[in-house]
Amino acid sequence: MVRKILMGDGRAALDAVRGGSTARADLGTAVRYLLQLLAEKAPGNSVEVRVPPYGAVQVVEGPRHTRGTPPNVIETDAATWIALATGEASWAEAVDAGKVQASGTRADLIGLLPLRP
Repeated sequence: MVRKILMGDGRAALDAVRGGSTARADLGTAVRYLLQLLAEKAPGNSVEVRVPPYGAVQVVEGPRHTRGTPPNVIETDAATWIALATGEASWAEAVDAGKVQASGTRADLIGLLPLRP
């Protein structure tokens, strides 16, 4: 579960990263903030979105899993997640380029991204 990020802290970290910061604290806070926004936009437990090593959330309504690896998993790196969540990259392009690994019939975030204009 992602630790709750205050909106001001999340926006500041995101602005820092988009401005070129490579500080681990900024990157981690920005990733967790955007994961939090996704969880608020699409609550549920049928898809797990992972951005190692910074965080993971379960989102999208549907069947809930309780043990082992979830059947619907999306995993990407921090830079790709931030680009997807902010609209700087498209879902299809990131998947085609191999920057997103998505498994399962529900592992698709089209229609949920971008989170921020």
